[in-house]
Amino acid sequence: MTLIQPVSETDLPAVAEIYAHYVTESVATFDETPLDVAAWRLKAAAIAEAGLPFLVAKEEGGRVLGFAYCGRYRPKPAYRHTVEDTIYLSPEATGRGLGRRLLGELIARTGESGARQMIAVIADGGDPASLKLHAAFGFAEAGRLKSVGFKHGRWIDTILYQLELP
Repeated sequence: MTLIQPVSETDLPAVAEIYAHYVTESVATFDETPLDVAAWRLKAAAIAEAGLPFLVAKEEGGRVLGFAYCGRYRPKPAYRHTVEDTIYLSPEATGRGLGRRLLGELIARTGESGARQMIAVIADGGDPASLKLHAAFGFAEAGRLKSVGFKHGRWIDTILYQLELP
């Protein structure tokens, strides 16, 4: 059985490892250098300070299979009620419904935070999984930014998806 729960300090090395895979092996993130555990510690603290959720999917034995969090969409004050979601699964954990469980819980907990809009900024790298996942929760396409990222020798679009929170 897999549990969805708030991230803890002991989860951060696994979070860093999962994310590092996507940094080095994909265009799912536009980071080009993996974040170390200290950077994840700062990110987790900032998310908690903002009153937003940072969740992990863990096996009963404690192994982290994926994570999801919301952060402020933009730093300007007028955006304070808009968040951006992030979800990553370890490569061996994909296709098991964990993304769906994480996103569902993330939406529920973010709605409780007072946020009104959730934005997904999805790199159009050819894999439709993230687009399908977000669409299944009612996210609607809000726009496309063409050739805004350059990674692994190619230009990448991002697709903006938006969900009004309850």
